Amino acid sequence: MDPTSLESWVGRSETHEDVITAAPVAALAALLDRDDPPPKPGDPIPPLAHWLYFLPVHRQSRVGPDGHAVRGEFLPPVPLPRRMWAGSRIEFLRPLAVGAPAKRVSHIASVKVKEGRSGTLVFVTVRHEIGDAQGLAITDEHDIVYREATTPGQGQAVADPTPARTDEAWSRTIAPDPVLLFRYSAVTFNGHRIHYDQPYVTQVEGYPGLIVHGPLIATLLVDLLRRNRPGVDVKRYSFRALRPLFDTAPFTTCGTPSGANEAALWTRDAQGAVTMEATAAWR
Repeated sequence: MDPTSLESWVGRSETHEDVITAAPVAALAALLDRDDPPPKPGDPIPPLAHWLYFLPVHRQSRVGPDGHAVRGEFLPPVPLPRRMWAGSRIEFLRPLAVGAPAKRVSHIASVKVKEGRSGTLVFVTVRHEIGDAQGLAITDEHDIVYREATTPGQGQAVADPTPARTDEAWSRTIAPDPVLLFRYSAVTFNGHRIHYDQPYVTQVEGYPGLIVHGPLIATLLVDLLRRNRPGVDVKRYSFRALRPLFDTAPFTTCGTPSGANEAALWTRDAQGAVTMEATAAWR
């Protein structure tokens, strides 16, 4: 692998346009089991609902064996087969409104090659800037990690478990069954097979079960905040994935205030380990 060649992709950009329609917002509320009123034109979309737009509508012939688009168009051609969403740092300057045309400009902010205990890792950070006729509304720095493949039967190396906090003020238990994972894949047009193809994720990628989407977990943590602080106008949100969650057991979303307008959020798996950490701040 030539790090210099990969780093030459820094600065590449692409632009997508979309309309903030109501149907994806209603679909997200349904899979989160919320009793929200139907969204109307002009309503602000909830935090992280921008992930429902500007979807990857690649032609079927341009989809790779893992369900993602083949690399080397916008994202660099990283020669490692395993891809995961590692985290994001998001600033909400103001909400996007249902019915508004919007534009997302994305560019490759950084490419870093590292050596870990499981082999070579490549971290790619993509910065998205999303706006409408009024100007910039959301910035979203998205971290992607690429990993080496494992041999059949070897299993995937994951981080050692770290005990999760137990001082939460709010919590909710989530059963990540295949229906929930499929519905989130559908509403985000996510073809990554690790989220819905059980033979593939266990026999090819070596995991014990279907993997819960990182952005779904991040959205469930924001949903926990919204349930316990109704009406909050989130201005900053960041999260970091520490360990995968699978459809083999329930997990718990947890949160507690960490300041006047801030909260710490995290997920705890069935063994008591922390799997994602997040922070949120609101106006």
